[in-house]
Amino acid sequence: MTPTEAEETLWEMLRGKRLAGLRFRRQHAYETYIFDFYCPEFRLIIEVDGGYHNSELQAEKDTERDNYLASCGFRIVRLTNSEVLHQLPLTLAKIIEATNRIVPPPGGG
Repeated sequence: MTPTEAEETLWEMLRGKRLAGLRFRRQHAYETYIFDFYCPEFRLIIEVDGGYHNSELQAEKDTERDNYLASCGFRIVRLTNSEVLHQLPLTLAKIIEATNRIVPPPGGG
């Protein structure tokens, strides 16, 4: 799977603990799912959504997936390509804010 421009841009900000010292994995697999980015310490999933996520069918699938993953103890933050490419500082603040609201599980994820 080829990363989008938005995913590449965000990865440059997340890799090597560049964002608030948080460790992220890229294209992390869990069961039948692959997360765009994953922070194990907070069980935080970051998904960067392209235009196809706007379709009604894909939106339903995303909601079903997010509900299942939330029931497994994950927190999901969905970002659009546009947010990442045109509002990067705000996007990074959203990610940091999400970690501030989560108590890390014992031993991380």
